Amino acid sequence: MNKMVVDPGSFRDPKGQVFLDGEKVYRVIRAGGKKDFEFVQSTGLLAALADKGQIVGSSIVSNTVLDDYSKPDGIVIEHDKIPFISYPYEWSFSFLKSAALLHLDIHLQALEVGVTLSDASAYNVQFRGSTPVFIDILSFRKLRKGETWEGHRQFCEQFLNPLLLRAKIDLIPNAWYRGTQEGISTPDLNRILPWYKKTSWNMLTQVVAQSALQNVSLNSTASAAEKIEYPLSAYKKMLTKMRDWIQVLVPAKATKTEWQEYSTQHSYQDAEQLAKTKFVAEFTRSIKPKILWDIGCNTGDYSKIALENGAEFSIGFDFDQGALDKGYARAIKEGLAFQPLFLDGANPSPSQGWNETERRSLSQRKNADAIVALAFIHHIAIGRNIPLENVIRWLVSLAPEGVIEFVPKNDPMVRQLLKLREDIFDEYSEETFRNFLTRHADIVKMEKITEAGRVLYWFKRNSDGSNSKA
Repeated sequence: MNKMVVDPGSFRDPKGQVFLDGEKVYRVIRAGGKKDFEFVQSTGLLAALADKGQIVGSSIVSNTVLDDYSKPDGIVIEHDKIPFISYPYEWSFSFLKSAALLHLDIHLQALEVGVTLSDASAYNVQFRGSTPVFIDILSFRKLRKGETWEGHRQFCEQFLNPLLLRAKIDLIPNAWYRGTQEGISTPDLNRILPWYKKTSWNMLTQVVAQSALQNVSLNSTASAAEKIEYPLSAYKKMLTKMRDWIQVLVPAKATKTEWQEYSTQHSYQDAEQLAKTKFVAEFTRSIKPKILWDIGCNTGDYSKIALENGAEFSIGFDFDQGALDKGYARAIKEGLAFQPLFLDGANPSPSQGWNETERRSLSQRKNADAIVALAFIHHIAIGRNIPLENVIRWLVSLAPEGVIEFVPKNDPMVRQLLKLREDIFDEYSEETFRNFLTRHADIVKMEKITEAGRVLYWFKRNSDGSNSKA
């Protein structure tokens, strides 16, 4: 049996905690949360949401499963495991928007049966492929008479405001979100937006007015506000209006991003692309990975090939927001188990949050059985000045097997990278690449796929991450 560990991101709610045991995920509901959980369960809400796939599948199990971690008066729940845990600062506009709409849809359904949500954390949403799923069942509690939206401010900070940054001024919020961990504050958003972007009723009420309220002391009005009873109809209307607004938000920039059309405007011919497709298909059929990481996934062409040839899930990573949004739309339209996430390969998500463990780094979350890194290494080695061997070592560390594409200097895409800068990359050659790769893995197969010299390398990492022959 695997060693039971506490999920490092599960500690803020005194009503319960999440534990991990290999492929199993458990949640302890302590005495303080038992009454609300039993009420919510009695309404049939959790079962109805689970049937729709809107919340994570859950079942009550024996307390003895967690022996030392649960008390006789508590409840132990086993949850279905999510293939890959991601964070809001790794989501594209489309992902964040779909998560926001799910949160509001669930909340509106809850109100119909006398239940509400105690918070509005974006971290309570995860994804199966590109489909959002709510994971925190302890956020549900019995609705109190006359109360209004307790999580409104948090919803704005973690969902609405990052969406508005992109929708109003095309500012990508991911780095800012990653820095704060809690989203974008409304006063900050209000300061950065020009006045002419704030003249609509929604902007005036949700940004300008809310910013003003947060910038003054509410001590004198807090007790009075607590005495006000809000009709349930007003509560529902507030959520519905928010949903209607978010539903129509789109990124402000109408022009295409740099790489979102790469899959149709690349530098190789149809026969060369076919060779690349066949190579990836053969690789995937051979090892049938449960989880494949597609590094530099663009819109998901090769994730789709992998999924059609034996991969169960594909987690894609790219820095181009336009490509990620197209990848999301494709996954939804074609029903692909493809999850395209934002990644700056030279600056992956670090460990952060409380005690530097609350939000785990990308390397701590690595769970791939295989990777493909196609048309990627030149962007990091030349575009970002990361030494070639470091790039190879990092890629090989991500999974036991994979495919890496080497792109030579005479390729049009590399020439474009070098067009406005001095070529200081003396070690960047296929021979050097191959020598570095064989220090860390064995080469199973290699194939030249373009006249310019692009080569695909299928590697298999040794158990110690190095090649004993090197």
